[in-house]
Amino acid sequence: MPAMAHAGTGFSNGTRGARHLLDIASLGAGEVRELLRATRSFLGSSEASARTPLAGRFVANLFFEPSTRTRLSFTAAARRLGAEALDLAGASSSVSKGETIADTARSAEALGVSAIVLRHGASGAALIAAQAVSCPVINAGDGRHEHPTQALIDAFVVAEAFGRLDGLNLSGLRVGIVGDLANSRVARSDIAAFAALGAEVVCIGPELLAPRGLEEIGCRVSHDLDAELPELDAIQMLRVQRERGAEIGSIREYTERFALDERRAAMLRERCVVLHPGPMNREIEISSRIADSPRCLVWRQVAVGVAVRAATLVRCAGNV
Repeated sequence: MPAMAHAGTGFSNGTRGARHLLDIASLGAGEVRELLRATRSFLGSSEASARTPLAGRFVANLFFEPSTRTRLSFTAAARRLGAEALDLAGASSSVSKGETIADTARSAEALGVSAIVLRHGASGAALIAAQAVSCPVINAGDGRHEHPTQALIDAFVVAEAFGRLDGLNLSGLRVGIVGDLANSRVARSDIAAFAALGAEVVCIGPELLAPRGLEEIGCRVSHDLDAELPELDAIQMLRVQRERGAEIGSIREYTERFALDERRAAMLRERCVVLHPGPMNREIEISSRIADSPRCLVWRQVAVGVAVRAATLVRCAGNV
């Protein structure tokens, strides 16, 4: 299923003039690179680390789906920038009583927040919130649509691994995204981010989970992992999202065809790096030996997350 089309929802001004980040697809390559350069400054500069451009402000984290890495890193990023993070979980919110996403966003804005970070199970929820408020809205994952900050993390980590942070040009690299692509918001954002930086993207999975329609958003689709492995420079493994109705038949059959285990890792180029946005289901999509191997950069992805989210908060809310 192709990504939802939301015209003008990247860093272009939204319906009320706010600078939102709702997807990668509507960003230009220049804006992607700008955010990755800002990320690098937060990782490598003590001067950047000491800046508190959001001092005295509030950031609302509205999470209506479970999250560990994304939620904690947005909270850490807000505090690093001098802001106070206001955390709201779905089960304890008025949404559980029937309140709309738009009204919840308006309530957060009325409390004086400078930005809203939203995760929700419905595709398009971030756009609904953005249309309802004047403050910036940052999409932390909406249904099957997009997860833009995760894609920025993934692109940064690959560029870093190949020594390309200076130019942020990934031309000549082939990135494989493997698994449940039909239900993955990370996959859609990754396709857009890697393509914007010049990489070739191939999406690999079972026929039901890797539909040919994905080719409309800038990738090639394959159903044969073993055939693709020797040509990859980076491989992103995805979790099978059964909570979204993913159908894989038996776990055993899936792992036999699409798990990254020691046999398949031996088929990769020596320089190929392994990624996973988490949470990992060990021994299903990736074996523990590969997850814990030096070529797997999953913990670097987690570490870079705070800097990416700090860069995003500054870009969206720094001048509010």
